[in-house]
Amino acid sequence: MISFSTCWNSGRHTEGGEVIDEIVGMGFDTVEVSHGLNVSLIPGIQQAYLDGRVKVSGVHNFCPSPVEVMIDAPDCYEFTSHRPYERKRALDLTFKTLETAASFGASYVVLHMGSVPMRRISPELEGMLDAGEGDGRKYVKAKIKLVKKREKLAPLYHQRAGEALAAIAEVAEEVGVPVAVESRSAFEDVPNEVEMLSLMEEFADNEWVGYWHDFGHVQRKHNLGLLDHEEWLSAMSPHLIGCHLHDVEWPARDHRVPLSGEIDFDRLMPHVGAGKPVVWELSPTRKKSDIKKALPQWIERYGS
Repeated sequence: MISFSTCWNSGRHTEGGEVIDEIVGMGFDTVEVSHGLNVSLIPGIQQAYLDGRVKVSGVHNFCPSPVEVMIDAPDCYEFTSHRPYERKRALDLTFKTLETAASFGASYVVLHMGSVPMRRISPELEGMLDAGEGDGRKYVKAKIKLVKKREKLAPLYHQRAGEALAAIAEVAEEVGVPVAVESRSAFEDVPNEVEMLSLMEEFADNEWVGYWHDFGHVQRKHNLGLLDHEEWLSAMSPHLIGCHLHDVEWPARDHRVPLSGEIDFDRLMPHVGAGKPVVWELSPTRKKSDIKKALPQWIERYGS
């Protein structure tokens, strides 16, 4: 099922119905109501949903955006934070997102879980790849440093993510909307692949928790040599709730229009399975003409 994220155009409109009209005008009939959405846009989107002008596949945490945060910042509050207030605020906002999702008849909520507090080395590695230095000793040393540093610090933050997910799962069951833990682009984020597998095993018997595959994020880790994209998606397919779809220009320019970059979707899409939501999550800088051109090409190759 193809859906389209409101992250592409919600910042350009002051009325929610206009957000929907622009997306529907490009050929999409389903949206994901995304993070960064001003609360003032919700009534118009809700009306479009009630009028049958659009379907809603899911909602991305936090939605609506917290009133005290003036920019689109889905990681403004983290479940892994060392500040108890921030962890509680993240939970409260997530519970509100679940209520929003239920009001739309949504089938999932996408979650970011947090991060390990350390100097960000992933962008440095991507910069070296971009400069053609991926085979050098400096790159290898920096990657080893990243892995070792994170491994040393990570257990506490993985524990906090698991505790938060347990609390969220209870509310997800109450409102009838599953939550999906998203794969992230930076190795410093929580969970990494080992931790994601651990979380999925921990919640294996809980129908309200699953995995959300972000093609662009995972491709960036693939480009860093931290995983194999196809092997990872294949391993996670039993837990898969849905996907964020966008392409990548080497090595790390993501949220590009599908079929315009380097991702080998022919190898990857068979691991997604029929009927799963595939949400086009594109940068606001992507041109409408390119999106409209890519949509029928995608449907011809992979279906709708």
